[in-house]
Amino acid sequence: MTGTIITAAKLPLDNSFASLPPAFYTRLMPTPLPAPYLVAVSAPAAELVGLTPQQLADSLDVLIGNVAPDRALPLAAVYSGHQFGVWAGQLGDGRAMLFGDVATTQGPMELQWKGAGLTPYSRMGDGRAVLRSSIREFLCSEAMHALGVPTSRALSVAGSDQGVMRETVETSAVVVRMAQSFVRFGSFEHWFYRNKNDELKILADYVIERFYPELLGADNPYQALLAEVTRRTAHMIAHWQAVGFMHGVMNTDNMSILGLTLDYGPFGFMEAFDAQHICNHTDQQGRYSYANQPQVGHWNCYALGQALLPLIGEVEATEAALAVYQPEFAARMDELLHAKLGLSLLDQHLDADRALFDAMFALMQANSVDFTLFFRRLSGMRAADAGGDEPLRDLFLDRPAFDAWAEQYRARLRAENSDDATRRLAMNQTNPKYVLRNYLAQVAIEKAQNKDFTEVARLLTVLQRPYDEQPEHEHYAALPPDWASHLEVSCSS
Repeated sequence: MTGTIITAAKLPLDNSFASLPPAFYTRLMPTPLPAPYLVAVSAPAAELVGLTPQQLADSLDVLIGNVAPDRALPLAAVYSGHQFGVWAGQLGDGRAMLFGDVATTQGPMELQWKGAGLTPYSRMGDGRAVLRSSIREFLCSEAMHALGVPTSRALSVAGSDQGVMRETVETSAVVVRMAQSFVRFGSFEHWFYRNKNDELKILADYVIERFYPELLGADNPYQALLAEVTRRTAHMIAHWQAVGFMHGVMNTDNMSILGLTLDYGPFGFMEAFDAQHICNHTDQQGRYSYANQPQVGHWNCYALGQALLPLIGEVEATEAALAVYQPEFAARMDELLHAKLGLSLLDQHLDADRALFDAMFALMQANSVDFTLFFRRLSGMRAADAGGDEPLRDLFLDRPAFDAWAEQYRARLRAENSDDATRRLAMNQTNPKYVLRNYLAQVAIEKAQNKDFTEVARLLTVLQRPYDEQPEHEHYAALPPDWASHLEVSCSS
């Protein structure tokens, strides 16, 4: 991209999704919001589409959806899905509108307003997003990208004082989010459950030709598509588990056909470790707990497989594609956990390493140890002696149990002649120091609700360098305060 673009209003937009038949979407314009104000922009995301933060600031009416960019073809897509394991029927973009895609160094990137007003798929909603949830999505999208987790991105968040009712009256906001595609598992389920195999094929061909062209030569491209999406999904969720991220609403309409983390609602990062932790207080049955995320990801791939069955043609071929999930997830988790502990992935140690990992998580669970701090401080341990144990040891109530595990870990380090300094550097590029803890987001939100956006900007800056020490921001890596344990997030946004 060159510097000739003046503002976001002049982006050289295309819209490949709009080339699909009209049954796939509804063309419409966003509903304007009064007196908009800019909350934050992401400079790296802006750079990706050839803009500067100042050019975004000069395009406030575009960012909030009051003005459509040149060549925009705004639309809301239709899809369906399973919600909390139950078929929910037709859903769709109830408050999101795709307005085009832009060529980038990473391929075409779609841009979408979230919170831009009513669509035919809003059901009982108002088509709006609130400032609270918009800030959370903006920050987490960029934080996850910096962590190396496949994700949609966020370009900006803008607000308006127009009120919307949730549990209380809140103010409106719009996030401009970006992804190579916003097609979901539920996009395919929509046509399968309507017995619309022609439309199902049109969508699958579009996805393959645009995003998976390497599959065009496969004996069965639709089976190959399912296998590749299943593989990407397994890897994505392994990344979630490795950084302690909990999505909160893993419905099939929130699952990306590209294996991206999509639709940040009631998410959370693990603090005091509890494998059964539920980050979404709407999820009364705990379907989407941290421990359940891998198996729910597999379940969702089966739902996609069911939808693609008319194209794949055989149950056996569909099952073969889905069978890649468990070995791919297990292999990726092995890689990530070995990296987190600074260990080489060696076949002769694999069984013993898995026992070491299991014992570690059991110890963390029994002592409610902070997930992020545990792995970050682990890099300070020495292979030869316990001289570097104290910062990590202090996280545990049961110190003798920690000491016993630590000696097993040290023995494993010595077995591969691990060098402390080299290992520490590598572990600190794998285990983040900074994640978007709920209380940090809450502090930023409360200030933003009083028109002070400095904390949103500061927190974004910290989260864009999660592996760096950043001594000037040390307090962002501290244990959460007591009041943080009372925060709750839900599907209300």
